[in-house]
Amino acid sequence: MSTLAESRGEGPAVRRPAGVRLPGAWLGGAAGAAAWVWVYGRLAGVAGRLTYEWLGLGRDTHLGGAVEFFSYETPKVLMLLGLVVFGVGVVRSFFTPERTRRLLVGRRAFAGSVLASLLGVVTPFCSCSAVPLFIGFVTAGVPLGVTFSFLISAPMVNEIALVLLFELFGWRVAVIYLGTGLAIALVAGWVIGRLHLESWVEDWVYQSHAGAAAAEETPTWPARMRCGWEAVRDIVGRVWFYVVLGIAVGAGIHGYVPEGFLASIMGKGVWWSVPLAVLIGVPMYSNAAGIIPVVQALLGKGAALGTVLAFMMSVIGLSLPEAIILRKVLKPRLIAVFFGVVAAGILLVGFLFNALM
Repeated sequence: MSTLAESRGEGPAVRRPAGVRLPGAWLGGAAGAAAWVWVYGRLAGVAGRLTYEWLGLGRDTHLGGAVEFFSYETPKVLMLLGLVVFGVGVVRSFFTPERTRRLLVGRRAFAGSVLASLLGVVTPFCSCSAVPLFIGFVTAGVPLGVTFSFLISAPMVNEIALVLLFELFGWRVAVIYLGTGLAIALVAGWVIGRLHLESWVEDWVYQSHAGAAAAEETPTWPARMRCGWEAVRDIVGRVWFYVVLGIAVGAGIHGYVPEGFLASIMGKGVWWSVPLAVLIGVPMYSNAAGIIPVVQALLGKGAALGTVLAFMMSVIGLSLPEAIILRKVLKPRLIAVFFGVVAAGILLVGFLFNALM
C-alpha cells in the first residue's frame, strides 16, 4: 500500500530505524555553547561601558572600581557556575551512594583513603548528606578512616571552586587547591583510622543494617543531560543570592580597601594571619561559588596565597552546621578529633604556601 507521501508524488516515505534520534538536542546544545562563549567574551567590555559611559562614574574613583568589579564579576561567575554545575550534574549521573559505597568496601586503609579522597571530588555529596552516608559506609564495612577521607574530600575539594579558581587565577592556583585538599583528606583519614576510634561512634550506628541495594538502571544520554539541567535549576536557584552577596563583598574590598592594606594583616610576614583566617572561616560557612569572589578580591589587595587558601578551605571544609549534623552519629570526642586533624592540615597548608610562594 502506498503512503500519503507517495500518493502526493513525493517519493517513498523515509522510515527511521527504531532507536535513531535526530541530532536536534545536540545541535541545540552546540548552538547554546557557542552563544555562551560569545556572551562571556564580551562581559568585560559591557561592564566597562556600563560603569564609565552609561553611569558616568570616574575611572579613578572607589565607587567606579567597585561598580565595574560587581557588574563584570556577577554575570561572569553566574555563567561559569551554570556551566560547571551542568557538567558536574552530568558526571554525577554516573555515581550513586550505593555505587560509591561498593567501590570503597573491602579496600585496605591507605588505598581506600586514596580512592575515597578522589571519589569525594566528583560525587554529589556534601555535609548535608553526612549522616546517611556515614551510616551507609560504616554498616557496609568501610573502615572509619576511609569514611572520613571521603567526608572531608567531598565538601573541601569542591569541583565548582576548582573550575572557578582555574578560570580566575590560572592552573597553578587550581592545582594547589586540588592537591592540598586531597592531601588533607587523605592524611586526616589515615590518622583517624590509625587511632582506632570506632568506640567514639554512637552505638546505634553499628546496630543499624545497610538496606538491600535497589536495582540500578543505566541512564541514557538524554537522561544524563536532563540531570545536568536539573542540577543547574536546583543548585544555581538556591545559591545565586549568596554568590551575588559574595561578589558584593568582593566589590567593596576591591573598590574601597587601599592597595597593600591587607598585606599588613594577611600577608606572609604576619604569622598569626593563618590561624586567624581559619578561626574566622569556620563560623562563616558558605558555598564555594560565593566565597571565590571574596578570595579574588583579597588576593588582589595584597593578602598572601597561603592565608587566603586557609580561609577558603575552612569556610568550605569546616563548619559549625557540619559539626551539628555529625553529632547525630559521632560522639563529641570524635568530632573534636575530626575538626582538630582537618584544622591542623589547613594550618599547615597556609603556613607552607606562605613560606614557599
